[in-house]
Order: sequence, then C-alpha cells, then structure tokens
Amino acid sequence: MPAQSPRLAVMVASARPGGAGQTVAKWFLGQAEEHGYSEVDVISLAEAALPVVTGASGRGGPGRRVDAAEGFVVVTPEHNHSFPALLKNAVDWYRREWYAKPVAFVSYGGISGGLRAVEQLRLVFAELHAPTMRDSVSFHRVWEQFDEAGRPGDPVGCGHAAKTMLDQLDWWTRSLTEARAKRPYTS
Repeated sequence: MPAQSPRLAVMVASARPGGAGQTVAKWFLGQAEEHGYSEVDVISLAEAALPVVTGASGRGGPGRRVDAAEGFVVVTPEHNHSFPALLKNAVDWYRREWYAKPVAFVSYGGISGGLRAVEQLRLVFAELHAPTMRDSVSFHRVWEQFDEAGRPGDPVGCGHAAKTMLDQLDWWTRSLTEARAKRPYTS
C-alpha cells in the first residue's frame, strides 16, 4: 500500500457493556494498522448518542466523520438474525455521506458468526449507493474465539480473512475516491 492510506472509519455497532464488540474491534484495528491504514476513525455507536431517526436530516453526531471517511468497516454483532437497531438508526441518519463509498464487514455472534446481519446490511447499503465488499471477517461462537487478553485462537485464519477483505476495500476505496474527485457522484 502506498504511503498515503485512505481515510477509514470503523463503525462499532454494539452497545452491550462487556460484550465482544470492543474485543473484536480492537483486534481489527490491529489488522488495519498492519495493512498500512494510518488514518482510522473509530465511531462507537454506543457513545454517539444519536436520537431515533424521525425524518430530519442527520447533521449531528458522527455525521462529519461519516462524510470525511473514504471507506468503512462495520463491526457488528447479530441480534435475532439481524443487525442491531442502533446500527440501522446510525445508517439512516445519513444518506449522501455514504454515497459511492465502500463498506466492509467484521461480524460476530453465535453459530452464524453474524453473517445473517451482514447479508441484510448489504441490502441497506445498496440503497445508499455504497458498494459492499464480497469478502468479510466472521467470528462464529465469538466467546470461544478470543483469549482473556483479546488475542484470537486462530490468528492465521482470521488474519488472512482480514487481509483479503482489506485488500478489496483498499482497491475500492482508492478507485472511488479518485472517481469522486474527477466527477462528483450523483444519484
């Protein structure tokens, strides 16, 4: 990766205190750093305190941060075969801020590893003109995947998955950033 990495925002979708979200996000930030991302903005939705979408446009909270990012990674659990309401609310607060910016996923949960949440999020982001990466990182039975220090039990497997996803995200982020600079995206 060239010296100047794209501006990446990592959106952490869990609000459960003591849950696996912070462990997974911290692990992923290490992967992004190893991959060469120097500008990573971590947006914790638990701290964003966005009000419920009421039809007003989202100018508060992390809006400027979403707008400034050139690519995204969403770290999400699966709740009841879907993604958390907190995440849907945050996504819905913004619209044009997502346009023509790629989104990748790191998911976790029980037997499905959050993959059902990711598949539903792909539909949501398609509506926002945000392409999603084909490959993702998924932690099945997340409570069995990390030790007490937050290290994964299979660092090679999940590290390889993260590298593959970040390679794709990097290509899309650089390509779309260049395209938006040449010609603004319209819908």
